[in-house]
Amino acid sequence: MLDVTVVLLDDGLSSTAIMPVEIFHSAGVLWNDLHGVPAEPAFRVTTASLTGEAVRSPKGMTIKPETAIAAVERTDIIIVPTSGLELDLKLVENSALLPRLRKHYAAGAYVAGVCMGAAYLAEAGLLDGRLATTHWAVCGDLAQRYPQVNWRPDLFVTEDSRLLCSGGVYASMDLSLHLVEKLCGHEVAVQCAKALLLPMPRQHQSGYAVLPLSPPHGDDRIRAAEAFLQGAYKDDVCTETLARQAGLGPRTFVRRFKAATGRHPTSYLQAVRIATAKAMLERDGAPIQQVSSAVGYEDVAFFRSLFKRSTRMTPAEYRAHFGPMSVRGEPELEGAWDLAPTA
Repeated sequence: MLDVTVVLLDDGLSSTAIMPVEIFHSAGVLWNDLHGVPAEPAFRVTTASLTGEAVRSPKGMTIKPETAIAAVERTDIIIVPTSGLELDLKLVENSALLPRLRKHYAAGAYVAGVCMGAAYLAEAGLLDGRLATTHWAVCGDLAQRYPQVNWRPDLFVTEDSRLLCSGGVYASMDLSLHLVEKLCGHEVAVQCAKALLLPMPRQHQSGYAVLPLSPPHGDDRIRAAEAFLQGAYKDDVCTETLARQAGLGPRTFVRRFKAATGRHPTSYLQAVRIATAKAMLERDGAPIQQVSSAVGYEDVAFFRSLFKRSTRMTPAEYRAHFGPMSVRGEPELEGAWDLAPTA
């Protein structure tokens, strides 16, 4: 059996610790129990706080660990949950965790950070030059704080040299099942997911993000061009027209637009259209062709392709996830489980 240590932190969302505990406990056990065959537990799970004392979640839940982190001599996996949005304060409060992460990683353990828990791996210096992810809404801040890390906010789970990160609170489920599959095989992971009525690990969080179209900047002419594009997204606006309105030459305009927004004007217009389409899909059950036309794409196949490239979902899949209940129905989502009692 492999040893898993799940860290408990004050002010952390309890699900980012409890979900890994339950998934690792269930691997090789729950499916077997449900089918009347001997359990084959794959993991031995220990919960540990910094002091060994109980921790309290911001929602008022108190969780008592089994031990203190300093008492864990060795582990095969260590999971760091999220611990609140006041990162500067939390990194100081929980600084005793950092040498423990470095110690266990040096000894060969997998070290995983859930959501903002990835910040502790970065603060410990473990993620420098490595691939990582976190919640899409805070990735920009972490990228400024830890510029040596290759942040990928479009991904739910990353793994690089035994260092794993997940984006968002419930991506702790994806991260845990990812490790179950990696260390125990696909069959055990599928059985664990089926027994808990969970999907297998998701790959992308692009469709969940509500990112600004551009970072803050002080270029008034480009801000005016952005406002124009956001109001005229249905039209095919050429760069020359935008440049002329801004009183700039086309090359100068494109250079300044990319410097201010991080995008070419054409890709910015596409981003506006996709954001508008997402809002329409979240609001009602209009046909996909109608949504496509409303945002400026008469070729619905091209629209579907562009939408999926941006969100990692088709428009129909996006509506199935985020649309109103009255139009979601019972979609045949990829990864839905047949729960018949088969191996």
